[in-house]
Amino acid sequence: MRRNDMKKSMTFLSSFVLVLGLLIGCSNQAENTETVQVASIVTTESQIMGYMLKHMIEYYTDEEVEMINNLGSSTVLHQAMLNGDANISATRYTGTDLTGALQAEPIKDAAEASAYVKKAFTEQFNQTFFDTYGFENTYAFMVTQEMATQYNLEKVSDLAAIAQNIEAGVDTSWLNREGDGFKAFVEEYGFEFKRTYPMQIGLVYDAVQAGEVDVVLGYTTDGRIASYNLKVLEDDLNFFPPYETSALATNELLEAKPELRDVIERLVGKISNDQMQQLNFLADNNLMEPAIVAENFLIEHNYFNDEEASN
Repeated sequence: MRRNDMKKSMTFLSSFVLVLGLLIGCSNQAENTETVQVASIVTTESQIMGYMLKHMIEYYTDEEVEMINNLGSSTVLHQAMLNGDANISATRYTGTDLTGALQAEPIKDAAEASAYVKKAFTEQFNQTFFDTYGFENTYAFMVTQEMATQYNLEKVSDLAAIAQNIEAGVDTSWLNREGDGFKAFVEEYGFEFKRTYPMQIGLVYDAVQAGEVDVVLGYTTDGRIASYNLKVLEDDLNFFPPYETSALATNELLEAKPELRDVIERLVGKISNDQMQQLNFLADNNLMEPAIVAENFLIEHNYFNDEEASN
């Protein structure tokens, strides 16, 4: 074969491969758009709710759900939705998304916060922020029962009398949070602790149980509250904004598969704070897989079908 003919053949072959690659890429992109992809963050709670959505969707539709687990934070989860790497978020929190994704000021009225987040997510991201599952996973200060008895601790304001002599363990991100973080807390309650240690949220419960710190900032639905029999102190000044928990989905997915809206809404208002704390306890304390915890709960409640809902 002559050099020019060979060159033309190679050029044709390269062009063919390039076009084929583009066609395959487009095919994969379309396929990904059609796939229901439920994403959750690294917490037990998010994993349980992710599998609850998976079980519900696969029970009521012909869809097969792809799970995207253990995303590092709500920020990463939000970015995954924007990038098209996921089309359903298992757990979104009004308080988190207000100051995070929306860069807005905290809103302490739950109904107002919910309305603001729903409207903003529709307008800014073309996503639907669903009504709450029924539970709120907000921040809460907690101590051991022994310490609560010793110092007669019932509410956060009660800590003021001993704050200068005690040490606290808090979520690392909370120290620098705007609006409802450490600085605003000190201004609102008028005291700070002898020392405040930043640590991963999963470690604070072990730390207070072991006596390494005296008080910790945890989450109200965490199963380890029951595991360690901790005393949750009342936020008597209503400092922390609502962190009602909801599912979120892209409007593109809901328009392509309108039946998913009804399936997701079957979980609205169905899970209380106490129930979520118990579900987390089963996973964290009893070491049950989140997928099993979710499925057992749905079976117990008959997958929240119409007959169950009407009773």
